[in-house]
Amino acid sequence: MLDDANKAAEALWRRYLRMTEELLKFIKSGDIDMFLNLVDQRVAIVEQMKELPEHTFRNTQEFQDLVKVIKPMDMEIMYKARTWLNKSRQKSSAVRAYDLTSSFGSGSIINRKY
Repeated sequence: MLDDANKAAEALWRRYLRMTEELLKFIKSGDIDMFLNLVDQRVAIVEQMKELPEHTFRNTQEFQDLVKVIKPMDMEIMYKARTWLNKSRQKSSAVRAYDLTSSFGSGSIINRKY
């Protein structure tokens, strides 16, 4: 039973690695829709990992090697996602600054001091 759980854990961690590589590829290319779709898929992999029975895969050198590869990619993904989010917020703020319909009620003009 433990061997089956270890094999399942290894397979899920390898899928997690491939998914992380794909996330990095799509965030770098700016394809945010695909990136968000892949984030959902990676969350599903994590949920599957949580449902696994007790295993010892985390104690192996192979797991440590996977973590060494995944961790820097995760950090880069987080950095690029934050950068994208900040740029998106700035663009939204700029658009709202020029949106005059929200600052005027039902057609009335508001006097502002600039």
